[in-house]
Amino acid sequence: MSISSRFAVGIHILALIEINKDGINSSEYIAGSVNTNPVVIRKIMGMLKKAGLVEVHPGIAGAKLAKNISEITLLEVYKAVNVVQEKELFSIHESPNPVCTVGRNIQDTIVPLFTFAQLALEKTLGNVTLEDVVKDINEKEKLNN
Repeated sequence: MSISSRFAVGIHILALIEINKDGINSSEYIAGSVNTNPVVIRKIMGMLKKAGLVEVHPGIAGAKLAKNISEITLLEVYKAVNVVQEKELFSIHESPNPVCTVGRNIQDTIVPLFTFAQLALEKTLGNVTLEDVVKDINEKEKLNN
């Protein structure tokens, strides 16, 4: 089990829109880069639009960023695509056996650890911008050419 790929696809979409800002970023074009169905792209684009990260207009091919790439954090993308709900990155099993020492105490032991881990992840994502991602992609592309 892993975090939904919507997060990675959301970052992919935003980076592609920036790198191809002089071209037409249709859902078909983006889907070709992601290697998925345009319907998947339109769904995620709707989430990104609702979060104020992209501008799309029905019936008009293309999308553009609604904010400067230095202002878009990966935490915003993470939250925009509904990867997980607040404080629910890690789920715990319901109703452990209260007669067992571990069952009786496991939830109170691990919930604070899970909360701390999620907050650490979110802090890290909040410190990385789309600009950082785009710069890294461009640097890697220069090395490949």
